[in-house]
Order: sequence, then C-alpha cells, then structure tokens
Amino acid sequence: MFDIGFWELLVIGVLALLVLGPERLPGAVRSTVRTLRSVRNMANGFKQEVEEQLRVHELHENLKKAEQQGLKDLSPELQESVDELKKAAESVNQPYKKQ
Repeated sequence: MFDIGFWELLVIGVLALLVLGPERLPGAVRSTVRTLRSVRNMANGFKQEVEEQLRVHELHENLKKAEQQGLKDLSPELQESVDELKKAAESVNQPYKKQ
C-alpha cells in the first residue's frame, strides 16, 4: 500500500519518540493501529458491498437476456445465472412453506 522502507520507519519512530516521549508513545501507537485497522475494515466492507452489487447487477442482466430468449436455448453462462436465481428464490420461499 505505502512504499515505506526501513529507514523511513526508523526516522518516523525516532521523531515520534522525541515528540511524544516514551510515556505516551505506546498509547499513540495502539491508537494509530486501531484507527488503521478500522479504516481497513471499512474499506474491505465497501469493496465487498460493491462486488456484491456488481454480481447482482450481472445476474439481473443475464436474467433479462434469458427472458428475451424465452428461457430456451440459453448459453451455459445464462443458464447458470438462471439456475442460481431459481435456487435463491426457492431458499427464500422454503421457510414460508413450512408454516
């Protein structure tokens, strides 16, 4: 992510030690690590959400193509998308059928 070498990290560490002092440095490092971790988790969550939305959009487009072809003589990719959507619809409807 960042192109920081050993010497740059060493300079940052020495400067942080001089500015913050040995008493406050461990707390500042923990706080920085916690903040970076939360930012990384947020970025990963956003990335996963975008990927999921793209996948749903692709399935929707494939379903439109399949409907235009009358759900007959579909390419393997379209047939796979239709089957996946059918399985998802069945799994959603199953809890309601049991009652």
